[in-house]
Amino acid sequence: MYQIHLRSFTPEGTLAAAQARLGRLAELGVDVLYLTPLCLQDDDLRQEFWSERQRRSPFRNPRNPYRIKDYFAIDPEYGTPADLRALVAEAHRLGLRVMLDIVFFHCGPTAVFLDRHPGFVKRGPDGAFATGGWGFPVLDFAIPALREYLLGNLEFWLREFDVDGFRYDVSDAIPLDFWEAARERLARLKPETVILGEGQRPEDQLAAMHLNYNFSWSFALHRLVNQDTPAHLLRSLWLTMEAERPAGTRFIRYIDNHDIAHDTSQGLERQPGQSDDHWAGIVKFHGLPAAGLRPDSRPDRLWGADAVDALLTLCFAIDGMPFLYNGQEVADTAPHSIYGRQPIDWSRGDSDIGRRRFAHCRRLCALRHREPALADGSLTWLDHDRPDEALAFVRAAGDQRLLALVNLKPRAIRVRLPAPWAPGAALRPLVEAGVAADPREPGVFVLAPFAYLVAGTA
Repeated sequence: MYQIHLRSFTPEGTLAAAQARLGRLAELGVDVLYLTPLCLQDDDLRQEFWSERQRRSPFRNPRNPYRIKDYFAIDPEYGTPADLRALVAEAHRLGLRVMLDIVFFHCGPTAVFLDRHPGFVKRGPDGAFATGGWGFPVLDFAIPALREYLLGNLEFWLREFDVDGFRYDVSDAIPLDFWEAARERLARLKPETVILGEGQRPEDQLAAMHLNYNFSWSFALHRLVNQDTPAHLLRSLWLTMEAERPAGTRFIRYIDNHDIAHDTSQGLERQPGQSDDHWAGIVKFHGLPAAGLRPDSRPDRLWGADAVDALLTLCFAIDGMPFLYNGQEVADTAPHSIYGRQPIDWSRGDSDIGRRRFAHCRRLCALRHREPALADGSLTWLDHDRPDEALAFVRAAGDQRLLALVNLKPRAIRVRLPAPWAPGAALRPLVEAGVAADPREPGVFVLAPFAYLVAGTA
């Protein structure tokens, strides 16, 4: 999956400009394009209905892609209905699916339906809007007419634009039975519709959604690099997430997205009036010292290309669906914002580091397509003698067995794996960097900082 955040994906920030770059994404080897919200944004200037980070943003822009004014209209900032149809048609021609980001938990304070349907949003005893965690009016799913309005909206995007699925924003804040009804309705129109839900509610994966957009994995990866937490905590997290969810749940695996890129690129420091809870959430999110975040701390800038390559390899080798954020395939380090035009530095693609990253991501995409064990196989963790630094596991499907070994630290280590995965075994490397057998001690791997290996049996 590849996320396109339109405001940063191209200098123009439009659907038409994005369409012109789709061929390069097809060449990269991704399958699904996920577009952040393109509905008409609310331009209301009352800052009590802005999110806290919207008020902090230097753009001072009321037009938040996640604060919707009209669910049935494309924002002119991004283009026209014809532009979206053309993008979807070109994506399909290239073998790509297109998903839209849907924001049903809250809306803008001047949403177009409020004049005719004031009861579509929750209100206090005085009739004032009830707002959620981001300061926007919250939709009232106790109202059957609202549910039908929103179900009709999902059908509208499928019917009118032939999109292939949806990412549901803050999905676990919305009643589960609504999403179950949505999946049933969408399947009648397009049985192969792909549904990705953002949230922590395990029941969403039973009959409502195919994929889970969960921050737990990315939080842990950021803490691992930023705070030098032990690698085995990732293994423990994987086991916890597996135990909490229905069998077969697929998680999205990523290290960057529009939220992370926005927050880290602002060089955030605690602002006057910022609540303790909000600041604690930012610090926990990034695993950084409470004193503040470094300016322009995009992963490739803050961690370095080798670390990002290793973490991407892990995200492609682990179970679930790997996810690339726009520009990550050229090691982009430009600041991004969901509130203003800060485009990807595509010139990075012509640099040595950008070409190496594109080639690496292309190899990883090809592996996922070619190797059944990576796409659909089981996962078994391997015990070894360096659990604080490295992860090792086996992916299996049918008779195929693949080893994944990743050093997640900026220091060289020696790792002894159990038979039959020790050096000297008949291994067939599929993708590797910085891994060698120790000539002095049979059965031991020598791993350079942020080394990785994915290998099958020869």
